[in-house]
Amino acid sequence: MPSAEQALHSRNGSLRPMSHARTGPEHTAHFPLMDEDSPMTAPRKWAGRLLRLPSGRKGKWLTLVVWLIVVAAAVPLAGQLSELEKDGLTVELPRGAESTEVAGLADRFDEGRISLGIVVYVRDSGLTAQDRAKVASDIEEFATLAAGNVEPARLSEDGKALTALVPLDKQDSTVLADNAEKVRDRATSDRPDGLKAELTGPAGNSLDAADARASTGRALTLITVVVVAALLLITYRSAILWLLPLLVVGVSFLTTQAVSALLAKVFGLTVGGGNEIVVTALLFGVGTDYAMLLLARYREELRIHEDRHHAMRTALRRAVPAIAASAATVCIGLLCLTRADVGFNHTLGPGGAVAIACGLAAMTTLFPAVLVLLGRWVFWPRVPRAGATAKNANHLLWDRIGGRISRRPRLVWMGSALVLTVLALGSLGLRTGLDDEHLVIGRPGSIAGQELLAAHYPAGQSRPAEVMSRAAAAPAVAEALKHIDGVFEVVPATISTDGELAYTKAVLKADADSSAAARTVDRIRTAVHDIPEADARVGGPTAMAQEKAEAQAHDRRVVIPLVLVVVFVILIALLRAVVAPLLLMATVVLSCFAALGISWQLFQHVLGFPAVDTQVMLIGFLFLVALGVDYNIFLIHRIREDVGHHGHRSGVLSGLTSTGGVITGAGAVLAATFAALTSAPQVAFIEIGIVVATGVLIDTFLVRSVLVPALALDVGPAFWWPGRPVGRDTAAQTVDDAPREAVAVAVSSGRHTR
Repeated sequence: MPSAEQALHSRNGSLRPMSHARTGPEHTAHFPLMDEDSPMTAPRKWAGRLLRLPSGRKGKWLTLVVWLIVVAAAVPLAGQLSELEKDGLTVELPRGAESTEVAGLADRFDEGRISLGIVVYVRDSGLTAQDRAKVASDIEEFATLAAGNVEPARLSEDGKALTALVPLDKQDSTVLADNAEKVRDRATSDRPDGLKAELTGPAGNSLDAADARASTGRALTLITVVVVAALLLITYRSAILWLLPLLVVGVSFLTTQAVSALLAKVFGLTVGGGNEIVVTALLFGVGTDYAMLLLARYREELRIHEDRHHAMRTALRRAVPAIAASAATVCIGLLCLTRADVGFNHTLGPGGAVAIACGLAAMTTLFPAVLVLLGRWVFWPRVPRAGATAKNANHLLWDRIGGRISRRPRLVWMGSALVLTVLALGSLGLRTGLDDEHLVIGRPGSIAGQELLAAHYPAGQSRPAEVMSRAAAAPAVAEALKHIDGVFEVVPATISTDGELAYTKAVLKADADSSAAARTVDRIRTAVHDIPEADARVGGPTAMAQEKAEAQAHDRRVVIPLVLVVVFVILIALLRAVVAPLLLMATVVLSCFAALGISWQLFQHVLGFPAVDTQVMLIGFLFLVALGVDYNIFLIHRIREDVGHHGHRSGVLSGLTSTGGVITGAGAVLAATFAALTSAPQVAFIEIGIVVATGVLIDTFLVRSVLVPALALDVGPAFWWPGRPVGRDTAAQTVDDAPREAVAVAVSSGRHTR
């Protein structure tokens, strides 16, 4: 029987002398991301006390009670979120753009309070008397739903099409959607054979968008839950354990909705704009990752401590600093989006940060409390027992990988970097900007209606350019528009209810998405801006697309460098080094371009997408930088911990071995949650999902597993310059480390008691 000076079971079950007792990667002493003499010591002590609460015998019950109160308060607040969501053009469009101002001022007009539904009827061989009777009957029905007069249908010059303009009240989005659906159903039902009918225009576009969002949200949540559940089952092979992270993520999802609703009501936070779909994927992926990282540490400690409360307390102390640091990095990176102009980007930042914060809170308090309450049996059938040998095939695999990397680290990192560079070359020729026809998968009714209109009426009929000016200048604006090349027709101006503004529409000869229409809008801007005292602003679909593309380019120029600088500074503060953060940032950026290269080739040659949506570049890059650094923090935190005891080379290899399995599993889960976005009909979400999922897989399996360890080994101790990880003498063990030897001795002697 070993003596007390000898005992601590190592990862492979052997016994080592006490002076080497904690040299295994699972038994290393804890080294926080900041040094012990850091000015943050006092806050960290308070944080330590708070973290001990979920693992306490009484504290776990208090934690559960607090979360029950939180959930009870969150349910009614979360239910109000849908009422507070804003999905109008003023949310989606760039801040300060002319088209945004035009959309915002539209409410000052009677016409601005309506959403126009354009019903187009077409028979390729020419309309019949029966067709005309159908249209006349429909118009009578439309009049009962309209917010104004429904004029007689307009016949096309070729005699093959009729259009009915149906003004619908848009003050209540629910009523608008309901009435638009009734208009569409009426138009498409009881048609004579061969007569085509579609609803398009703003009302048709809104209805299709609402249908897409509703189906996407439900499908995404279901697919995400199923995918995460399947991966957790494969990872843990437990009858119950896979369910706990999902339940806690569900609680954090509810809390996120409640906090977002509260911030919207109290501080005016803008919610909606479609970003809730991306936030859902982010929360499920990151929240599950945090759960997996904590579970890995907890299971390690259960093999050392008989008392599960003690095991959880040690696991929290060792795992949470890295989890909290990575969560803070992601949150701060997301908040950089508040510097963006485009509404989707601007609102995604705070919404995503709230989700990450709620996920962190739930996974570091509620999740450990539930685990401690349920006991070891949740791991059944592979229940970790104190003193038991950890038979971990993953460790053997990562031992072999680390051994091969260590033989020729320079060749390994140079080869890995070359592979990433070649993959990045795939992004050459990448095109940005999708027209309306390619914004969604399939052919929704509003797009089909636009195509019918374009075939039988002036191409710009359904989506004219709009000019907002002072009322006194309306005649001059109309006269100027009539003489602009590319303008087919000028609609007489309408005056605002207060008599101050005029709203003039110009029907374009070219389709609103075409380059010819863009050039016409440029000429319109030049002409109306030169009219004295008109204070004219140009809006409409073409102007919106132009200004959104310009704003997206601005956001990329501003936000991407800001994110890189902010994340780099955070890494310097966390690691107390300069070289390591520089190398980590370089690897993350290279993997981002590699992901874009692969994705662009998939978009072109597999999915048939003609371009990348303008928001994909920024959102994809932001997530890949933040989440890539996220995993590097987990890895480097463990390596730094081990280097303090084993020296640089052994510490790098043991850190890779101990984190390889869990971080790879977490990366697979995160990639799967973003891949679930491909179930959405919107091409932008599909592209974001593919870019982020591809980047996460590259980062998980190549960058974090091969490139970073090889760089750390090749650079050597200079990797930590100007600081260095400082080990602790075994005499200076922490309170939590000291019992580890005693536990091992007692277990080996058969005298251990609870």
